[in-house]
Amino acid sequence: MKYPTELKYRKSHEWVKFLDESTALIGISDFAQNSLGGIVFVNLPEEGDEVTAGKEFADVESVKAVSDIFSPVSGVVAEVNEELLDAPEQINENPYDSWFIKVENITETEDLMDAETYEKFTESEEE
Repeated sequence: MKYPTELKYRKSHEWVKFLDESTALIGISDFAQNSLGGIVFVNLPEEGDEVTAGKEFADVESVKAVSDIFSPVSGVVAEVNEELLDAPEQINENPYDSWFIKVENITETEDLMDAETYEKFTESEEE
């Protein structure tokens, strides 16, 4: 599995790509999409919705189950990746290009891990 070093990660398997100090894209990691299996549906929030670190902001339906997606940061949804609504399989094909939401006015970033720490965390979960 790959974990790009320019991203930050959360134990619930979401990634954050900071565009600047207060704006970022959020998606799920390669580990998460692999665990879920084939994703067939995505339910996303609306622009303007507030997200809170550690709280659910979306869900995905896979061939295995419906799973909640948790926000790794707090902020306001500035944009939603509507392409995923029509083609949720993109998440399985390329999880790091398939962002769910763009968040602005970000706070609560203290629980984020760098790629090396996240990789060690996922290895411990596989044992």
